[in-house]
Amino acid sequence: MAAEQRLRSVNFWSGVVVLCLTIAGALVGIYQLNEVLTDEQQVPLSELSVQGDLHYTASEGIRRALTAEPLGSFFTANVDDLRGRVEQLPWVQKVSIRKVWPDKLSVYVTEHKPVAMWNGDRLINQHQDVFRADITRVESSLPQLFGPENAVKETWKEFHRVQQMLEVNGFQIKALRLTERFAVNVVLAQGIEIKLGREATLERIKRFIDVFPSIVEHEKSKNNEIDTVDLRYDTGAAVAWREAKSES
Repeated sequence: MAAEQRLRSVNFWSGVVVLCLTIAGALVGIYQLNEVLTDEQQVPLSELSVQGDLHYTASEGIRRALTAEPLGSFFTANVDDLRGRVEQLPWVQKVSIRKVWPDKLSVYVTEHKPVAMWNGDRLINQHQDVFRADITRVESSLPQLFGPENAVKETWKEFHRVQQMLEVNGFQIKALRLTERFAVNVVLAQGIEIKLGREATLERIKRFIDVFPSIVEHEKSKNNEIDTVDLRYDTGAAVAWREAKSES
């Protein structure tokens, strides 16, 4: 009986020892695997692919932004953090990043496409979002829009409506201003300022187009340049001229 109890005791403790060794081995294996997976030297991100229709942002600049701090390993690299690094670049609108096994980081960049200047020191993109970048890099023909900071979309909408009617008749808007009271003033490419007011802007643009030939034929236009055309009346227009610049 005593021998049987000793045998049971030995078997029990042997099982306990085997179980403890198994658990310890598993923990060591997990630790070692974690060390391998998180070690940049073991699973490095060694290939970086940058894609996108880039006009203002150099691929090298994107690479520098990504590698300014350690990337991490394939498993530990934080995609959201890496995306944030690239999105800090001035011309970058949106970034898509994915990891491709075993060692590649694929980056696709969408840039802002400037469609207008905003209040003299910023730009508006194709989605009517305002962003700040080097304005000297954009085309000088880009229209200049001025308006309340909370009325970007309204200013762009007014520009687009007025420009559509003007360009059909051979005019181009150089600048448009939307006042706090939502009155509209337009400056054409030839330097003529058109005052449209708050109401019936398209009707007033049509009136400008109708009366413009008569303004050009007016006696004062022979030796002077048209300065402003004020259309904030029910009918007609008030015209002001400025002395023409002499060519030297």
